[in-house]
Amino acid sequence: MNFLRGVMGGPSAGPQPSGAETIQKLCDRVASSTLLDDRRDAVRALKSLSKKYRLEVGIQAMEHLIHVLQTDRSDSEIIGYALDTLYNVISNDLEEEEQEENLPKQVDDLGSQFTEIFIKQQENVTLLLTLVEEFDFHVRWPGVKLLTSLLKQQGPQVQQIILVSPMGVSRLMDLLADSREVIRNDGVLLLQQLTKSNAAIQKIVAFENAFERLLDIITEEGNSDGGIVVEDCLLLLQNLLKNNNSNQNFFKEGSYIQRMKPWFEVGDDNCGWSAQKVTNLHLMLQLVRVLVSPTNPPGATSSCQKAMFHCGLLQQLCTILMATGVPADILTETINTVSEVIRGCQMNQDYFASVNAPSNPPRPAIVVLLMSMVNERQPFVLRCAVLYCFQCFLYKNQKGQGEIVSTLLPSTIDATGNSVSAGQLLCGGLFSTDSLSNWCAAVALAHALQENATLKEQLLRVQLATSIGNPPVSLLQQCTNILSQGSKVQTRVGLLMLLCTWLSNCSIAVTHFLHNPANIPFLTGQIAENLGEEEQLVQGLCALLLGISIYYNDNSLENYRKEKLKQLIEKRIGRENFIEKLGFISKHELYSRAAQKPQPSFSSPDHMMFDHEFTKLVKELEGVISKAIYKSSEEDKKEEEVKKTLEQHDNIVTHYKKVIREQDQELEELKQRLNTLTSQNEQLQATVTQQVSQIQQHKDQYNLLKVQLGKDTQHHNSHSDTFQMNGIQTEEVSKLKEEVEEWKSKHELLQGQLKEKESVIEKLKSSHLEMGTDQSSQTSRSGSLEHNNELQKELEMLRSQMQLQSAEISKLQMENQKLQVMNTSVDAVSGESSAVAANSSEILGRLEQEIQELKSEVKALSAEKEALKQHLDSSSSTVAILQDEKSKLQQEVAESKKEQDDLLVLLADQDQKLSALKIKLKDLGVPVEDEDDIESGDQGDEDEDGDEEEQD
Repeated sequence: MNFLRGVMGGPSAGPQPSGAETIQKLCDRVASSTLLDDRRDAVRALKSLSKKYRLEVGIQAMEHLIHVLQTDRSDSEIIGYALDTLYNVISNDLEEEEQEENLPKQVDDLGSQFTEIFIKQQENVTLLLTLVEEFDFHVRWPGVKLLTSLLKQQGPQVQQIILVSPMGVSRLMDLLADSREVIRNDGVLLLQQLTKSNAAIQKIVAFENAFERLLDIITEEGNSDGGIVVEDCLLLLQNLLKNNNSNQNFFKEGSYIQRMKPWFEVGDDNCGWSAQKVTNLHLMLQLVRVLVSPTNPPGATSSCQKAMFHCGLLQQLCTILMATGVPADILTETINTVSEVIRGCQMNQDYFASVNAPSNPPRPAIVVLLMSMVNERQPFVLRCAVLYCFQCFLYKNQKGQGEIVSTLLPSTIDATGNSVSAGQLLCGGLFSTDSLSNWCAAVALAHALQENATLKEQLLRVQLATSIGNPPVSLLQQCTNILSQGSKVQTRVGLLMLLCTWLSNCSIAVTHFLHNPANIPFLTGQIAENLGEEEQLVQGLCALLLGISIYYNDNSLENYRKEKLKQLIEKRIGRENFIEKLGFISKHELYSRAAQKPQPSFSSPDHMMFDHEFTKLVKELEGVISKAIYKSSEEDKKEEEVKKTLEQHDNIVTHYKKVIREQDQELEELKQRLNTLTSQNEQLQATVTQQVSQIQQHKDQYNLLKVQLGKDTQHHNSHSDTFQMNGIQTEEVSKLKEEVEEWKSKHELLQGQLKEKESVIEKLKSSHLEMGTDQSSQTSRSGSLEHNNELQKELEMLRSQMQLQSAEISKLQMENQKLQVMNTSVDAVSGESSAVAANSSEILGRLEQEIQELKSEVKALSAEKEALKQHLDSSSSTVAILQDEKSKLQQEVAESKKEQDDLLVLLADQDQKLSALKIKLKDLGVPVEDEDDIESGDQGDEDEDGDEEEQD
């Protein structure tokens, strides 16, 4: 212990040992000491020296520290010291006062080298994962920090080791559920490093319920008002979702998008936001953009956009967009976020068009944003964001494009001038003195015309009043006038991009452009000159515009036919020189940057030259214009003839397709009718079969009733014949009278029951009379069967009661015979007994009468059975009629199929002719589009037709 005191700073008489010697002695003590306390003290001393003597401790003590982790796991204190020491050796996070100017590079190298030594044995990382599972704070927290430092130094290698380790990622996910905030927060930092650029680990972490836990932490910390923990959670969420389609889909399907809405709830007073809140909200907006990024698969992006609209997230973002007091960087990022949420989604675009700013009078949000875009006093990044928002609003949105262009047309302009429209703002920006406003307005107007030939023609009607007293000029003419005036390069590039987009695929616009005699000489003059590098871009765009004027020229102007324009290029410019100037566009550095992503992002206003959608147009037209320049007039004529022939054949094919579709519809209707009649026929056959079985059951029941009624009649007659009385004593006679009274009451009960049965039979008769030829007779017959069953049960009960009565009567007869032997002087009593006998005979007579009535009811039921047979015959005739109709429909189907085969033969002949013409075109060097591209709109219909023919 004296040695340790000397190491820790106690008094010593001899010379002080060097740091390396002290570390060597401590390492020996760790390796050789048998007492745990000695080893613990030695490791604690190494920890205290590890920051100052990082290199020496790392070289000499790392192996011993790893051995301590393996052998002394029962003592949490020494494990904690060992982990802290390793962290100090491997980590580059030194104290500020210890850092020197020449140290950082050496520090980075040391941390990377020590990490490589530690992970060389994969068992060390596995051991560290096991220690992180320990709940003890002094073990778990240093273990988390050490593992995080390893991932920072050698991320991919450590990720691979953890990935192949059993339950490696799952063990680390438990850190998010730790109740101690220090460990939970450092666990978030650990998962940040673990999930960087590793899609496999990202998926495992996501399916370990990471989204739920992280969103809970963000909510507990106060959403955007939370501290740096919220920032760390948002960074981890970005790691899990960015460029990971599987996790994005899981996030959407788990309804986690709905939980993002409370993040963007802002109050009326937005002044004094803290820097942390701004950072948090910025990351939250970036997270939304990750889900709807244009680089994601279109289907995934569309589903997320719809979910954001339905949960109210888009509405919340628009509220921030129109709020006052929001910091500029948050407002810019919000505009970019709204842009991508509405991009290409018609439902979201329609909602955004309906948003109004809280002004008096209210103005559409689009107008307010455009006012910022053309205002040169606004920040550059904000103007770029507004342009991106306008582009996303018009992307694949013909309705929105029409609304913007309509604000420029003469019939819709507000004559009072009380409100400013989007079209007026674009025209104002297009012709302002600010070159950046010129460029933004030109690109915005080009997006309003993108892939919409109708609007390109309508925009030709726009007239502008340039000055008082001068006649108005068209928008197209004004653009060319500004070009010829030699304005700034940025302005000319924007106007040339607008004109190229406007004239492409619109022959009428090309004719209007060529109608001005000054345009072609200006373009050829610009292309032919040898200018500096700054003007090369303008020359390339002029060459592109001239090429579009040739390629989409319909030869309606005699002086500017295709052939004459080609000759003009040959004489004044030269074909090779023209192609070279045309190639200046795609070779430009700014062109390559703009082609990478849709969002306009420029380091400075001077670099704002190209638009993303325009780069697509250049790629599409550069090749075809080059070919068109080298074509001769004869080739052009042949191409025109072939195009006309192809149009005629296309019309014929379209006509036959229409006929085939109509016949397919008729055939489908006939099939549906056939299926309906077939099902009706099957139902009727099943009904007939059921009715036949019910009639057979009725027959069997009627036969059983007849047999049973005959037996009961014979039994009662035998009892009446054998019933005799001779003499009874007085007391016995009184008893007999009482019994007779009881039998009378029973008889009255039987009569009441018989009356009830009679009412049931009457109801049964009425139900049978109401039955007709309707199919509902099945239900009535089933009801009559139930009543007959009840009647049979009641008759059986009556028979059993009658048998009991006959047995009692026989007993009475036996007693009368005995009394007659004992006493012969009972004349008066004999008279009474004869009266009793008469009463009994009267009862039996009534029973026989009721039995006769039941027989008559059986006859009535037999008559009803005959009526059911007649109904069965009528149903059979209906089935025969339906079979005749079925055969007729089958004949009609066969005829329709024959007509369709004839039409298909005609169509095959037309296709052969069309293929021959296409081969001729290819031989002539004319580019011919494939049939799949030409008939893309009808492809789905043809597939359906083919499937139906195969089924037939």
